[in-house]
Amino acid sequence: MKILLTGANGYVGRRLLPELLSAGHDIICCVRDKNRLGLDKTTLEAITIWEVDFLEEVTFDNCPKTVDVAYYLIHSMSSSTQVFDTMESKAAENFNHYMNYIGVKQVVYLSGIVNNHTLSKHLQSRKNVEDILYQGNFNITVLRAGIIVGSGSSSFEIIRDLCEKLPLMITPKWVLTKAQPIAIRDVIQYLMGVLLKEECYNDSFDIGGPNVLTYKQMMQLYAKTRGFKNWIYTVPIMTPKLSSYWLYFVTSTSYKLAMNLVDSMKMEVICNDNRLQKILGIKPISYTDAIKLAFIKIEQNLVISSWKDSLVSGRFQHNLSEFVQVPTFGCLKDEKKIKIENPDKVLDNIWTIGGLKGWYYGNWMWQARGFMDKLFGGVGLRRGRTHPSQLDNGDSLDFWRVLLANKEEKRLLLFAEMRLPGEAWLEFRIDEENVLHQIATFRPRGLWGRLYWYSLVPFHYFIFGGMIRNIGKG
Repeated sequence: MKILLTGANGYVGRRLLPELLSAGHDIICCVRDKNRLGLDKTTLEAITIWEVDFLEEVTFDNCPKTVDVAYYLIHSMSSSTQVFDTMESKAAENFNHYMNYIGVKQVVYLSGIVNNHTLSKHLQSRKNVEDILYQGNFNITVLRAGIIVGSGSSSFEIIRDLCEKLPLMITPKWVLTKAQPIAIRDVIQYLMGVLLKEECYNDSFDIGGPNVLTYKQMMQLYAKTRGFKNWIYTVPIMTPKLSSYWLYFVTSTSYKLAMNLVDSMKMEVICNDNRLQKILGIKPISYTDAIKLAFIKIEQNLVISSWKDSLVSGRFQHNLSEFVQVPTFGCLKDEKKIKIENPDKVLDNIWTIGGLKGWYYGNWMWQARGFMDKLFGGVGLRRGRTHPSQLDNGDSLDFWRVLLANKEEKRLLLFAEMRLPGEAWLEFRIDEENVLHQIATFRPRGLWGRLYWYSLVPFHYFIFGGMIRNIGKG
């Protein structure tokens, strides 16, 4: 059948796509920017791409003609602390216009568990989107999930950061709130299972794993599964704002996401029923088994998607194509080049930069810059990288965003997401004469931008000089 997949480059969408292709479906991937889809050549040849932004005015010019089922996997929680609910409602309304025009038979929406009488702003927004989608001229199936556990999921990575970095924790009382986590593999089973299943039309279903746990218990079970012990003490005096700062500084989450998560973590997210589990014959795996499976993927470098690669994990809010052409007018540059003997080895060095590998020279200075960035509300270095040796357009790379990663052209272009009085690019390129070019470009914003650049020139001499020498070693 022909399936439209929105949020195709998001965490769940990237996991769902290969399953849909394996089942023989004809897939249309719906993205705002096709340049950051980050799929291998074989997958790109097997799909159709529809480039559309559901926040913009509806136009049917490039709209698909026929679609059987559409997955609605669009969320805006990380993009704002104030107006994400308005953005989500507008996107859902525009989506309805498109689906009504196409004549889709079924829409499947992955929502949040909304069983409390009082909801957080995040969960209320999810419920509002449900109500909007129910107004469409199609059959709607809503799957309501709480915490999703899997390699690269925001919930898993936050728990992982907290437990691995803080064996002793003084925590806010919301860690005693109960939730019903579900493994990402089970979420995918449910999403696949409801396809054109009339029994699931025009209904909402809670989906969760077999364990109801507090956040404290989840962290304790994580530590036990990983073979160490942690000590967690709760205090009633930590305000939501302090809790958000706590999550922001200790974990790799953005401050906007931390604020919205803390607001939601005060609400219990527990399934009211298991109807869909019985309808589809699915037996969800336990929380500890989900953690074990996640680490199998991590240890084998098989993490398909990570929330940190989403644009909303950082400060980059534009299409990649707008920044791939590095500007020259009004810019300051540090350009270095070196003759190399083994271009293939050097290319591998470029493609493994950042993350645990570091930046080839002065790692403590990069870490200090990341710490300073975090203090001023930036992304810092904690996002790391999803894969140790693979890069795709749109990936996060410490406090950079990958604008272009093309091994055939032997070129890697990064855009800075740290807080700066301007805009910065870092480019690595190997030319036909086996010369490695390393170019740092900065477009300053006013006088402060220029003062910032010139104050760092002495550091650039050592950092960029040492970096190109070490990268160029074959």
